[in-house]
Amino acid sequence: MYSWVSRRLGRTYERLLHREIGDGPTHVAIIQDGNRRYARKQGEDAPDGHRAGAETSEQVLDWCDDVDIKELTLYTFSTENFDRPAEQNEPLFDMIASKLRELADSDRLHDREVCIRAIGEIDRLPDRVQEAIAYAEAETADYDSFRLNIALAYGGRNELLRAAREVTAAVGAGELAPDEIDVETVESHLYRQPVRDVDLIIRTGGDERTSNFLPWHANGNEAAVYFCAPYWPEFSKIDFLRGIRTYESREQSWQRTKVDRAVTLMRALGSLELDEAKRVAGRLRDQLPQAGVQAVDDELETQRSTEIVGPDETENTPASSAD
Repeated sequence: MYSWVSRRLGRTYERLLHREIGDGPTHVAIIQDGNRRYARKQGEDAPDGHRAGAETSEQVLDWCDDVDIKELTLYTFSTENFDRPAEQNEPLFDMIASKLRELADSDRLHDREVCIRAIGEIDRLPDRVQEAIAYAEAETADYDSFRLNIALAYGGRNELLRAAREVTAAVGAGELAPDEIDVETVESHLYRQPVRDVDLIIRTGGDERTSNFLPWHANGNEAAVYFCAPYWPEFSKIDFLRGIRTYESREQSWQRTKVDRAVTLMRALGSLELDEAKRVAGRLRDQLPQAGVQAVDDELETQRSTEIVGPDETENTPASSAD
């Protein structure tokens, strides 16, 4: 009886969370932490935890489809994980290779036109994993409805360090001038890139850190972060929707801040020429939500009225007489 009631309440809460979600993020990145701890809790071996985690990863693809997310990045194996004993990594490499081929042959992924890409230092991985990556990427290369990035042999600090070295080498060889270095230059030297900047990072397992994950694409975009306690195999759709809700709350707060800053800027321009205020307002309109555009336009109209009437005058009000 208790189990039935619990499931019923869970479904009701899930529907409530769905109703609370608006546009949501377009790119979610997940640090899948807690597979080995889950296995220990169950009295099982680490590979059993990784297999259970792989099932959760497949479910997340369905959840992304439900809320119209366009890109998902899964942190599957970090550069630091190479330091683990071979008896821990080899079974994991076997499972990764097997799952990549399984996904590439899945009718469900082909029906949804999911493009699979691996990001990281792929050449450091065993041949069987590299071959599985090549197979999965080739089988899904023509799709663009949804992008699934598998972060393998990935390390954000290593990624930026390598990019810096390559750009420096290009400058030293005379192939690139220092003043030509811009965002696009750096991005061209990163690992195979996500299509979109990261909007939300989710980490399971209870640790509250982002572990060197996608620093360029997440930190540069001021991504929201959601930490939750369940181990990755225990991660549920409700946990996922809570993460989406966290992103939306943070995004709404950030949008309000942007609007407040824009209106403050327009007020500060009140002492300048109206034409200059108009030019600034035009630039701000491209960077603000509709509510912010309206707030800027209202402030601009206030300044226009003040200029017409005069700062110390009131329209159609007779001057007061002195006694």
